[in-house]
Amino acid sequence: MFPFSDANTHYQTLPYVTMGLISLSVLVFLYEMTLGGGGTLTGSGSLDLDIFFFKWGFIAKELTAEQPFLNLAVGSRLVSIETPVPTVLTIFSSMFIHGGFMHLAGNMMFLWVFGDNIEGRLGHVKYLVFYLVSGVVATLSQWLIDMNSQAPLIGASGAVSGVLGAYLVFYPHNKIKALIIFYLITVVEMRAMWLLGAWFIWQLLQGSMSFGLANSVSVAFFAHVGGFIAGMGLAVAYQLVTGETVISRTNGLSRNGGKNPWDYWYRAGRDRD
Repeated sequence: MFPFSDANTHYQTLPYVTMGLISLSVLVFLYEMTLGGGGTLTGSGSLDLDIFFFKWGFIAKELTAEQPFLNLAVGSRLVSIETPVPTVLTIFSSMFIHGGFMHLAGNMMFLWVFGDNIEGRLGHVKYLVFYLVSGVVATLSQWLIDMNSQAPLIGASGAVSGVLGAYLVFYPHNKIKALIIFYLITVVEMRAMWLLGAWFIWQLLQGSMSFGLANSVSVAFFAHVGGFIAGMGLAVAYQLVTGETVISRTNGLSRNGGKNPWDYWYRAGRDRD
C-alpha cells in the first residue's frame, strides 16, 4: 500500500519541518551511497555501509548490556564499529538512516502525505517534538520485544507510524488515495479510519507472527505498532490539554458552532507554535 494523496491539499503554513525531515533523510541516504555505491539502492551495500549502520543505527543489546559493541568480526579480522555517541543517542540518529531506496521512498511518501497535516495541526515546534518522541517510543517498543538483538535498527518508520496514529485521531474521515499492489495494481480511495486501521491491524498481525523469528524477519513490526499507539496517545493528550473536542460528522455538523467539520479540521492548528 502506497498512499499518495489525501483530502487536505492546501497548507495553512508551509510544512517546513516535514520538508526538513525528508531532506535530512535523503541527504543521509546520498551519503550512504558514497559508502555502498549502487548496491545501496537495493540494500546490498558494502562493508563500509554495514559499519555505518552498526555505528549509527540502534542496537538493542547495546542498550540492554549498557555497553557498546567495539568490533565486528569480518573473516579473520576485526573491524571497529564503536559508536561515536552514547547508545541512547543512536535512537535519534537511526531515524534518518535507511537500508535501501524503497525503504527510504516508502517512509518519505507516508511522511509527505500525512506529516503536513499533523504539522499544521500542532504547529512546527510541537510537531518536531511529537515526531521525535514517537520515534523514541517506537524504538523502545521494538527493544522491549527483542532486548538481545544485535542487528542495527534503522529507518524513520517508527516515527512515521506516530504521524499515522495522530492522523487517525485528528482526521479519521479524511479520504486517502493509495496505490495497492496485490496481484493487480489499482488505486483506491477510502477514509483514513479504514485505511490506517487496516494498516495497523496488519502490522500487529505480522508482528505477532514474527515472535521467535527475529533472525529471519527484517521488519521491526513492533516499532510500527508502538509508534502508532504513541502517536494516537499524544494526539488525544493534545486534544485534552487544549480543550479541543473530537469532531463528529453527524449530519455535517459539529460541536464547534455548527460549521462543517472539514472546515474546522483545515483551520485547526493555524498560528500554533
